[in-house]
Amino acid sequence: MNLRDLVYRLYARRVEGRLDHAQVPKHIGVILDGNRRWAKASGGTPEQGHKAGASKIQELLGWCDETDVEVVTLWMLSTDNLNRPEEQLVPLLGIIEDAVRALAADGRWRVHHVGTLDLLPTRTQAVLKEAEEATRDRTGILVNVAVGYGGRQEIADAVRSLLLEHAEKGMSFEELAGIVDVEHISEHLYTRGQPDPDLVIRTSGEQRLSGFMLWQSAHSEYYFCEVHWPAFRKVDFLRALRDYAARHRRYGT
Repeated sequence: MNLRDLVYRLYARRVEGRLDHAQVPKHIGVILDGNRRWAKASGGTPEQGHKAGASKIQELLGWCDETDVEVVTLWMLSTDNLNRPEEQLVPLLGIIEDAVRALAADGRWRVHHVGTLDLLPTRTQAVLKEAEEATRDRTGILVNVAVGYGGRQEIADAVRSLLLEHAEKGMSFEELAGIVDVEHISEHLYTRGQPDPDLVIRTSGEQRLSGFMLWQSAHSEYYFCEVHWPAFRKVDFLRALRDYAARHRRYGT
């Protein structure tokens, strides 16, 4: 271990020691950004960057487990990403499939897909369904894997599901318009039944949500980290938690 690593570990331990677990967010959303830029900076290929980013996921979940986080949502592939050229998309989907299989095989996490399955290749759909079924009865962290996910698409899907449900009950559009509210729509989101994210972390220095959990993040706190996702360290994670704990959440009051 060199001096730099020693100093880093001592600093991370100091930050962790001062962390109030009572102030830790219960649900964290993470926008895993910067894989390709990290690879370019290190002289690697985009595929190597995505693989390095996928391997970081287990580390993150371990840190979340240590700090009593209960739900983690990982944005792994957006609906916009599906428009990438096939030579880029096919390897990326393979890496995501391997990452999801690894989450299921770990034995600790519950895996839940958020996104539009119909937009994904049949093989990817099968991997996501199998992981969710295999981990359904686990009691560890609930890991939402956002694959083929878009915030606007989620809201559109929720409204469509709501309309179909009430149409099947014979309710007219006029009747539905008279009763529909925020809670009705929330019940049809991909994350229905889950708490909204308390904290959303985005790596790589970009300071925007890009459509991530648009509905659920109405009252979320945001933390933008300069480091690219594959280089994200435990101390970066702890700083995000420390920053969150220092804020006073007012929920509009």
